[in-house]
Formats: sequence, structure tokens, C-alpha cells
Amino acid sequence: MRRVPMHPRLLKTFIAVARSKSFTRAAEEVHLAQSSVSDQMQSLEAELGTALFTRSKQGLELTQAGETLVSYAQEILALTDEARSAVAATAGHEAGSVSIGALETIAAVKLPAWLSAFQNNHPDINLRLKVAGSGDLLRKLESGEIDVAFCFDHGGLDARFVSRVIATEPLILATPPVGKFAAGKPDLAELAAMDFLTTEVGCAYRAMFDKAFAEAGMVAPKPAAEVGSIGAIARLVAAGAGIGLVPRLAVAEALDRGEISELPWPGPTQTVSLMMIWRRRRVQPPALRQFLEAASDHFTPARSADVRLRHARSSPS
Repeated sequence: MRRVPMHPRLLKTFIAVARSKSFTRAAEEVHLAQSSVSDQMQSLEAELGTALFTRSKQGLELTQAGETLVSYAQEILALTDEARSAVAATAGHEAGSVSIGALETIAAVKLPAWLSAFQNNHPDINLRLKVAGSGDLLRKLESGEIDVAFCFDHGGLDARFVSRVIATEPLILATPPVGKFAAGKPDLAELAAMDFLTTEVGCAYRAMFDKAFAEAGMVAPKPAAEVGSIGAIARLVAAGAGIGLVPRLAVAEALDRGEISELPWPGPTQTVSLMMIWRRRRVQPPALRQFLEAASDHFTPARSADVRLRHARSSPS
């Protein structure tokens, strides 16, 4: 029997269906008619000789075979992109583009000046910046929607990714300008009884909050309110609605304007790491290689002249 090859187009559609659990939503994502998505999945299942999806009340679910195919499909698509980049570089085509993903706070505070300077120094590289939460950034990185992500470290990366610490940020208590701690530092027992404002479960900032109390040997207090953004937390703190445990970077502008005050977090872990994360590749696209090298040179403090020299001569993994 003649088999239809697993064309990257089919695999891209498969990944969209696997992610969205819906032919309709996948069709919107890959800009095809729903009937075309269904036909492509039938062709792929015929090629592999097994069902990749089953239907449930929640929508489409991956079979065990479908689960197995996901990681291979992602790897094949990543290799296809790498091959195109390598051929383009060999042929002397333009340097290309880099898609960047970042948490809103990092995109607004840490990246603008440096990205502007990078663009001035590399006018042939097209930069695209997407703002998303940590979980969404890693999903986009995994699927190839972005090339590099900037977010706070909350662990859990596997061998498919490379990460580098580009900065450490103090973990602080954001308090109203005039509060009950004005005369001194709070201790952990006092803090456990305070009204904390946090982001939702699953957000990097909420993970920091829960981890900070856990490392102090305490159960994190139930939040007085869960808020959708760090900016909103800063405004609520300023209004006296509670306090927040956040990286200083996240509320730097509100601190500079005098809208809120800060106190050091008394727990054992007093800093959080700001990470740059990218996918491990056999061949790094030229544009991304230049971007990673420039970012590492700019953000990562060199430990010695020897380290700086070695780094300048090497390229990121």
C-alpha cells in the first residue's frame, strides 16, 4: 500500500489539533478550513496505521500513539526550521528574524533599551516580541512559536531547553507608603497573618509566593485577593488593600513614583533569577545565534576577563 509521507504541513496541523483539542480551533490557528484539517488528520492516521485522537465530552483527546507522536512531530518541525536557516545562511541570504517572548514586566522594564540598541546594531534582523505568562511562554517555545523566552526561574525545564541566568532580582514586600511596618522589619509570624495580594495559581509570581513561604517552613497564607497582573497588585497595595511579595523589578516604577514602599523579605531565599531560555538545536540559526550572544554579553555579568574572552569566542548551545 502506498503511504503518504509525514509532510511538515501535516505535522504542524497535528500539533495544533493536539494543543487545542478541537478541529475548529486548530483550523483557525493554521488558517485552513475545518474539513481540510479533518482530511489531513485522516491522512496522517492512514500513514501511521493507527488512530491519533479519540472523542470525549471535553473534546478530542490524544491516544497513546498520539501522545508518542507529539514530541517527534515537534522535533521534526524544529529540524525543518533549522535546515531552512542553515541553507539560507550558506546561500548568503539575509540574517533572518528572531521571535522573543517575555513576561509583561520584563518586556516593559528590562528589554526595551537593549532591544532598541540591538536593532540599531543589527538592522538586517527582524525582531518580534510577544508578551505572555510563564506557562504560555514555555508552550510557545516548545512549539517553535518563539525562539527565546525571558521569564523568572521556576524550575522544571527538561533537556530540550537551554537556560541562562541573566540577572538576579531582590524579592521584596511591597507595602503601602505608610504602613504598620514603617518603624521596623516584620517577622515571618507577623507576615503569616497579613492580607497578601497575589496573582493566580500557575503564574510565575504566585509560584514565587508559595515557594518563599515553603522555604521558610510555613504554609503560605490564603491570599486576600488574587489579581490578574503585578501592575494591579501595585495599585491595590498603594490603596491599602494589602501587601505583596514580588520581585523588585516587577514594581520598580511604582516604587520610583513613591506610590508604594518596600521592605526586605525575611525568608531564607531573598532573590529570584531572571532567565533567558531557548530550545537546544543541532544548528543555531544565524540571527538567533547573534541575538543570544548579544544578550549574554549585555545581561550576564562576566566573572573574569578569561570568562569574557572564552564567551566572545564561543556560540550558545
